[in-house]
Amino acid sequence: MKKVSVLHFYLLAVMFLAGTLSYAANQPKQQNSKKETIELFNGKDLTGWYTFLKERGKNNDPKKVFTVQDGMIQISGEEWGCITTNEEYENYRILVEFKWGEVNHPPRQDKARDSGLLLHSVGDDGASGGIWMYSIECQMIEGGTGDIIVVGDGSENFSVTATVAPEKQGNSFVFQPNGRKETIASGRINWLSRDPEWKDELGFRGKKDAEKPLGKWNRLECIADGDQITVFLNGKLVNRATHVKPAKGKIQIQSESAELFVRKVELTPL
Repeated sequence: MKKVSVLHFYLLAVMFLAGTLSYAANQPKQQNSKKETIELFNGKDLTGWYTFLKERGKNNDPKKVFTVQDGMIQISGEEWGCITTNEEYENYRILVEFKWGEVNHPPRQDKARDSGLLLHSVGDDGASGGIWMYSIECQMIEGGTGDIIVVGDGSENFSVTATVAPEKQGNSFVFQPNGRKETIASGRINWLSRDPEWKDELGFRGKKDAEKPLGKWNRLECIADGDQITVFLNGKLVNRATHVKPAKGKIQIQSESAELFVRKVELTPL
């Protein structure tokens, strides 16, 4: 009887251990599933980025268009180009906190302050106009921040689909959440409340602009979820695109005549 009891106990122990291991194996791995926020800008220097300027190329910035001072990326705008991440990213939320400076350089000294956050950047540096990689741009421009622009080669390899209003603004569609679907391989989808009387002039502000006054900090958020991009400006939904091609790539921030300050570039994987 004693031998039978020991054997019985042993079998129960084995069954219990097997059940425990099976349960553990089927539980979510908390440590692996935790999404760590990535500070793409460390507040000190441009580690993780490289510069590219038209006609100068990579990491050749004698005029110091891109510098870091007082915990901010300062983009003078004096020459056209960008900073570009070394790494590619997909499925993320990116937050950029920015404000405009006072200075605007030729050839846009009298035009709206202009820059851009380029997502899903692929291919060669300078492929677009000798300045930027092919990409999907979240526009940053006075009165038009939140426009989505296809910066591609005109092929279906670079395109977006959006629901749009019945009428265009000039040559551009306007995002409307319950509108009809349109696909573009070039051009832009204007943000939801872009002023139809928008003018490319310094300091422009529309009646329904979500952007803060000059000198105030703005929060630009883009959620790249699979083949969708959703754009928020200062907490307000301003644009959305689906069937986005490509759906991953590097990230660029433009220099396009306007002085720009950036104090946060934060990426959270989805």
